Amino acid sequence: MKRSIYALLTLILAAGCILLISMGRAEKLDTKKITVGGTEIIVEIADDTESRRTGLMNRKSMPEDHGMLFVFESDQKLSFWMKNTLIPLSIAYISADGRIMEIYDMKPESLRPVESVNSVRYALEMNKGWFEKNGVSPGDTVRF
Repeated sequence: MKRSIYALLTLILAAGCILLISMGRAEKLDTKKITVGGTEIIVEIADDTESRRTGLMNRKSMPEDHGMLFVFESDQKLSFWMKNTLIPLSIAYISADGRIMEIYDMKPESLRPVESVNSVRYALEMNKGWFEKNGVSPGDTVRF
């Protein structure tokens, strides 16, 4: 009897540890090299509901030449906020043909929506000021 109680407790403890480990592990997103206004960067691809919802939340930093590309199935007006996002970011809203339509700076943890004026297919988040620093502005193109 005592042995079966220990075995059961060990099994419960092991299952709990596995659950805690899996809850704390972020799902790794696919990455891709793209060119933004002539500068090559590496982006994580957020192309499903869950990855788009999570975005860059709870991260403390991001390498300078990295970003996150949000991919949508159809053109639409987009809206992003910075809930639980600790990194200051700039966002570019991009048309289906790869033209940057709009660029905005965003403040960490702000709940204020940053909305696109135009219907677009993509959003690209980079460290705040990246677009300006690299001479990228609306009208420039992104090659995927």
